[in-house]
Amino acid sequence: MKDTESPPSPDDSSRAGSKKPKSPERPAVPPAGQDPDSELRGRTLRAYLFILKSPKAVGVRELQRALGLSSPSVAYHHLDKLTRLGFIEKDQYGEYTIVKNANVNVLQAFTQVGRLLVPRFIFYAVFFTTLLIGYILVFQQSVNFFAIAFGVFASVFAWYEAYRTWKRRPF
Repeated sequence: MKDTESPPSPDDSSRAGSKKPKSPERPAVPPAGQDPDSELRGRTLRAYLFILKSPKAVGVRELQRALGLSSPSVAYHHLDKLTRLGFIEKDQYGEYTIVKNANVNVLQAFTQVGRLLVPRFIFYAVFFTTLLIGYILVFQQSVNFFAIAFGVFASVFAWYEAYRTWKRRPF
């Protein structure tokens, strides 16, 4: 009787020349309980802000040059992470655009006006300064010292906070 070998089973991965199975794709969103916005930090946040401020779609090499990254693969890693989190999407030309605004704590002090991010205190500063100037112009004859003092204090405070916020911006 001849000793015959049985054919290898499909589960046998020890065969020569067999390819490793592909790893499953990473999830599009972070695990349950994690906020996608909390994943934005460091260079990924800088990449997001660059794309947010860019007037047109951004490519991998453009992002690499703008952020001073060592290689296009590093830029692609950050773009891929932003895509998986749902903040950007890739168009048919391989360029990326913003599809969802992030609610990052660092950006809470800013508001977006078109493609420009400005400190929220700018609006208060303009409001109080306009009120002060308007009050002085309307009530030239009978100006109340306390109203002027309040207007000056509010205007200076708002402009100072807007300046401080602008100096601490992450972009």
